[in-house]
Amino acid sequence: MKLSSIERKIIENSIRDIKDFPKQGIVFKDITTLLNDKEAYGVLMNHLYQKYKDYNLNYIAGIDARGFIFGAALAQMLSIGFVPIRKKGKLPYTTISEKYSLEYGIDEVEVHIDAFSKIPHARVLLIDDLIATGGTANAAAKLIKQAGGECVEACFVLGLTFLDGIENLKNQTTVYSIIEVA
Repeated sequence: MKLSSIERKIIENSIRDIKDFPKQGIVFKDITTLLNDKEAYGVLMNHLYQKYKDYNLNYIAGIDARGFIFGAALAQMLSIGFVPIRKKGKLPYTTISEKYSLEYGIDEVEVHIDAFSKIPHARVLLIDDLIATGGTANAAAKLIKQAGGECVEACFVLGLTFLDGIENLKNQTTVYSIIEVA
């Protein structure tokens, strides 16, 4: 399912560019303006619902923290569970973790070890606001598999196609970017 040109413009026009954030030369894609625009957020969430309603998903896994916003809302719309994939040290129960490289070091995400244990081979949609280099998304997809789920697709509101994150993640799962930024 594709967005209509009108829907695409509504979403694109609701995302603010912040130049030189978090550092010189970067154009940050600010989705807070999308979130506080009821029409744009409604168009986005309706699109996600229509796209994924027939995927027979068991869970949505959202990446800390903006993936929680879209993932939890979509999980509720689809009447399925939501699983947070968090930065290290934020989950209260036994976890498994996966490290990934950043341009300035190493970071780590984790998930509860029993996140998908209620449904063997659970079908999981991974969701976040943006994919750039793909380090976090790749680590999250690996965690879903380690926890017993099947990452059937990874979905992002924005995909930065001038970086290699989308292509790298395609080695693990199908990738869908609602809006691609070249």
